[in-house]
Amino acid sequence: MPEMKSGWRPEEGKQESSPIHVKKIGHVVFSVSDIERTSKFWTEIMGFKFSDKNERGMRFFRSGTDHHTIALLQANDKNELPKRGEVGFDHVAFEVGSVSELFKIRDFLRSKGVEIFYEGRRGPGGNPGVEFYDPDGYQIEVYASMDQVGSDGRSRPGNEWKRATTLEEAVANPLPGAEYY
Repeated sequence: MPEMKSGWRPEEGKQESSPIHVKKIGHVVFSVSDIERTSKFWTEIMGFKFSDKNERGMRFFRSGTDHHTIALLQANDKNELPKRGEVGFDHVAFEVGSVSELFKIRDFLRSKGVEIFYEGRRGPGGNPGVEFYDPDGYQIEVYASMDQVGSDGRSRPGNEWKRATTLEEAVANPLPGAEYY
C-alpha cells in the first residue's frame, strides 16, 4: 500500500460513526500557470464574480453569496497535470438550473473557442452535462438534473443509465422518471 500523507489507516471491523457531516463542497483552489488569464476565464466564461485578492496574490471568486467558490493561486512551476487514472485532481462539476441551460452554455463555450471534450449523459447519476478544459487543462463539468437518492439509500439501477453522447440524444432519450426542461 502506498504511503498515506495523513497518517490515517483504515481499521478492519471498526464501524465508528464519523462526526463529519458535510453540508456542501465549499470551494476549490486551483494552482494556475497564468493567474490573469485564468481569472478572466472564471469571470468571462464561467460567469463568476470577483470577491477578493489576498496579500499573497491569491484570487477569490463567487457564484452565489458565499465569499468564494473558486480560488486561484499562481503556481511557481509549470508542471503538467496528472492524466486521468493517475493520482491527482480529475475534475470539478457545477450544477446549473436546467438541461435547456446546458444547450445555451454549450453554444456559448463554442463561440468563445473553449474546447469541449464531452457532452451528453455518462451513466451513474443520470445527469446530462457538458465537459471542457480551463486554460491550464483542468477539467470542468456543468450539469443539470442529477438523480436524487431517497431515504432508502437506493440509486438508479445500472440497466437504466442510458448513456448519451450529445445533449440532443440525452433529451430525446430521457431516463425513466427524469424530466428535462
